Amino acid sequence: MDSASTTLEPLFAFLEYALTTANATFNKLPGSAVIQRYVKSSHQNDPGRTLLELILVVFAIRTLLQSRTRADRSGKNFIQFNEKEIDELVDEWTPEPLGQPLTATEQADLAAVPIISGPNGPKPKLVSTGKTAVNLASYNFTGLAGNEHIKQRAVETLRKYGLGSCGPPGFYGTLDVHMDLENDIADFLGTEAAILYSQGFSTIASVIPAFCKRGDIIVADRGVNFAIQKGIQISRSTVRWFDHNDLNSLEEVLISIEKERKKRRGPLTRRFIVTEGIFQKGGAMVDLPKLIELKLKYKYRLVLDESFSFGTVGRTGRGLTELYNVPASKVDMLLGSVAIGLCSAGGFCAGSQFVVDHQRINGPSFVFSASMPALLAVSASEGINILRNTPSILETLQDNVRAARSILDRLDCITIPSHPASPIIHIYARTPTATSLHPSAALTTPTKHHSHSNPASVVSAKDKDAGGKEAEYEVEERLLQDVVEEALTQGVIVTRAKSLRGQEWVEPRPSIRLALTSALTRKETEKAVGVLKVALVKVLGKRR
Repeated sequence: MDSASTTLEPLFAFLEYALTTANATFNKLPGSAVIQRYVKSSHQNDPGRTLLELILVVFAIRTLLQSRTRADRSGKNFIQFNEKEIDELVDEWTPEPLGQPLTATEQADLAAVPIISGPNGPKPKLVSTGKTAVNLASYNFTGLAGNEHIKQRAVETLRKYGLGSCGPPGFYGTLDVHMDLENDIADFLGTEAAILYSQGFSTIASVIPAFCKRGDIIVADRGVNFAIQKGIQISRSTVRWFDHNDLNSLEEVLISIEKERKKRRGPLTRRFIVTEGIFQKGGAMVDLPKLIELKLKYKYRLVLDESFSFGTVGRTGRGLTELYNVPASKVDMLLGSVAIGLCSAGGFCAGSQFVVDHQRINGPSFVFSASMPALLAVSASEGINILRNTPSILETLQDNVRAARSILDRLDCITIPSHPASPIIHIYARTPTATSLHPSAALTTPTKHHSHSNPASVVSAKDKDAGGKEAEYEVEERLLQDVVEEALTQGVIVTRAKSLRGQEWVEPRPSIRLALTSALTRKETEKAVGVLKVALVKVLGKRR
C-alpha cells in the first residue's frame, strides 16, 4: 500500500500544481471573480443546473470543432449511377419557371402594346404601319424628351464622366454635377436644400421610413400611389386614413386622433400628413392652402409628393406652391420626380437643411443605391434652366389641357375625375353600374362611414360579391382596351392606366390615361383628342 502511494505521489503533486496554476491564471482574467461567484451560487442553489450548463459548454465546443460538411469521402452511402442513368435523369429534369406564366389577358395586353421605331417623342414612328403617330401616352409634359440642346449636353457629359457613377452617394458616387442639380432644384423651388435620389419610385418610399418610425402617426389619403403605400408599410408607423382628396374628412381624422390621445393620456408623438399634389391614380389636385392650414392648426408635418405636379403646373412648372402662391417652406418635405417633370431620371426631396441632412444618413435608397449617371443629372439641370427661361412651355401645356377638356367634357359616355388643370387625364367609362363596378370607385365618391384605420375599408363589400365585381372589372378593362386599339388604328397612341392587381390597398377603377404635352400644338392636340372622342363614342356607344 505504501509503495502504491509512493508511486502515485508524483502524479498527485503534478495535478495539484496544474490546478493551482490554472486557478491562478484564471483569477488573472478580467471578470473571473464574477464567473466564480455565479458558479458558486448556481451550484449551491441548483447543482443540476451547473451540470446542465457544463454539458452545454462541452456540446458547444464539440460543435465548433467538428467539420461543418461531414463529407462522406468513402461514398458508401451515395447512390451510384452509371453514365446512361445520369443522362436520362438530366433529360427528364424540368426546371421550375422563374415567374408565373402570363394569363390570356396579360398576353393580349402585351401583344397590343405598340412598337415604335427610333427615338420616342411626341410623334414616334410605328413599326407595324411605318407611319407616324401622335403620342398621348408618354410622360413628356413639357416636351423636354428629345430636346436637342439637352442631348448635346448629355453627350458632352458622357465623354467627360463616363456612364455610371459606380457607387452610392455617401461613398464615392457623388459628383459635382449631382451637387449642382441639388442646388438647382432647391433654388428653383425656393427651399433651403434638396437631396437627389437615383430612382423616382424609391424617393417617397425612402423618405417616409427615414422620418416615420414605429409609434409615430401617419395620416394618409386613401388614394395615394403605390410607392407611398410601400413607404408607409416599411415605416411600421400607426396609420390613419382619410377619404380621397376630402380635406373635411382629413380634419375629422385629425380631431379624432387628438381626442383618442387625450382620452388615454398618451404622449405626444411625431405626426405626419402624407398626400399627393396631383394624384397619379385619378389626376385630382389637392387644395394646398387648405391643407397647410390644417397642418399648422393641428401641428403635423406635411409630406407632399409632387411627382405629377412638379414641372407641369405653375407659371414656370414649380408645382402647386407656385400655382397657389404658397411659400415652399410651408411644406416640410416636398418631393418630386426628376424622371417625370424633367424627362431625366430619379427624384428629389426639398425642404430645410435639417430635413435634407437627416436623409443623407437615414434614407435607405440614398444610402444603399448607386447615384444616377452624371449625364442624367446634367440633363435635369438643363431642363430646369429651360423651364425657368421659357415659361411659354407651361402656357402651351395648359392651353392643350384646356383644349382636350373642352372636347372630352361634352361626352356623356365618360366621366373624368381629373382636375381641369391636370395634364394627366383619366377617363372612366360611364355605365349604369359605374359606382359599383369596382370597390375603388369610392376614390371618386368619398363617403363618411369608412373606418379611418384601414384603407381597404372602402372595399368592405368586396368579399360579398367578389366574382361579380371581378367580372365587371374585366368587362370595363376590355372596353377601354378596345378604345385604345381603335385610336391606335387612327394614328393616336393612348393607354389604359396600369396598376398592380392584388397588391394595391385600394385598387383604382379601370381608366384610359392621357398624358398631354407642350410638344404638340393646340391644333394637333385637338385633332388627336378628336380621334379619341370618336373611338370612345364608337366603342362605348355599342355597350350603351
